[in-house]
Amino acid sequence: MRRAAAALIFAIVAVLPARANVPSTTKHPFLTRAEVVDWMDTYRQKPDPVRLPEAVRALSEAGALREPEAAGFHVGFVAGVLGANPSRAERLVERMLPLPASDQWIVVRAIAYSGLPAWKSLLAQLADRLPARRGMIDAYLTGHLPTIDSIELDKSPTLMEKVKMHLGIRPKKPEISFGQNPELLDTLWGLYFATGHSQPIQRIVTLLPWSKDRDDGGRLAAGSSAKYTLANNAARYPDILMLIKNSAAYQDKDTRPILAEVIHAAETTEMSNIRKEQLAALEKLKTKGPSAQNDLKTWGVVSQGAIGLTCVVLATMSLSAAGVPCVIGGAATSAALNYWAAQ
Repeated sequence: MRRAAAALIFAIVAVLPARANVPSTTKHPFLTRAEVVDWMDTYRQKPDPVRLPEAVRALSEAGALREPEAAGFHVGFVAGVLGANPSRAERLVERMLPLPASDQWIVVRAIAYSGLPAWKSLLAQLADRLPARRGMIDAYLTGHLPTIDSIELDKSPTLMEKVKMHLGIRPKKPEISFGQNPELLDTLWGLYFATGHSQPIQRIVTLLPWSKDRDDGGRLAAGSSAKYTLANNAARYPDILMLIKNSAAYQDKDTRPILAEVIHAAETTEMSNIRKEQLAALEKLKTKGPSAQNDLKTWGVVSQGAIGLTCVVLATMSLSAAGVPCVIGGAATSAALNYWAAQ
């Protein structure tokens, strides 16, 4: 009997140190938007999809989802996590709800952008729980609103279209495009930070030739923002630098030299020349006339509630210090354009 008791005590004592060395799975909740940003910053190295619903609710409480144009990164991030976890996606979305009616749009758009095989079914079954966004849900289900993968790059204007533009006649453009919707660039960055996949970065690289566009303000702004944010983030994150360096040899003749400039700026941490060059190009195009100015104003008014002109000059600050929209997405360019549009 004594031997049995002693054996039991020995077993308990032997187990205690081992349990003490097991890390706790309990994590403190997100208390601020900055904590959510820090979590997103390293997520692709340490995926933790279970915390996604908590992060979305924290962003909602912080007011970070009130302006869809300023929350493109968050949309991409949520979409990326859902798409990378198809077996958990429905459960994760269920745990995000309820959300205020003004913030429910992020759930709808993230599901549509997720690339999940059954995203339409998931969206349809959530319609009754998202009554404020029923119209948005129907638009995605019927194809009236495109998914992120189906949004094509804006086509270069033909010779005849250039002649019409010179005469003040603007060609008809799609309602949603990379040249007219700056938040889409932010969305691509969000997808990358959620997954670490190369596809979002490669789509951003395809925008680089637009940084030399001299006919369309929206395309020039999109290309300028793509060039600056690629250089800025490649200088800060080795994985992004390696990814664009590995892809450099496979780019077309228009993209390759611009990507080389991006890589050089990232390796030397000298982004100021890119910023000055692109802002000068935007300023020059702005002075060409009202038609160009109209495109620039489209880029200028977005995200004005989330960013300030200081984002343009803060090229070397940390991600969490500036906040995601200021550093990662097209908001740096948008801030400058917003300033110009107000003059």
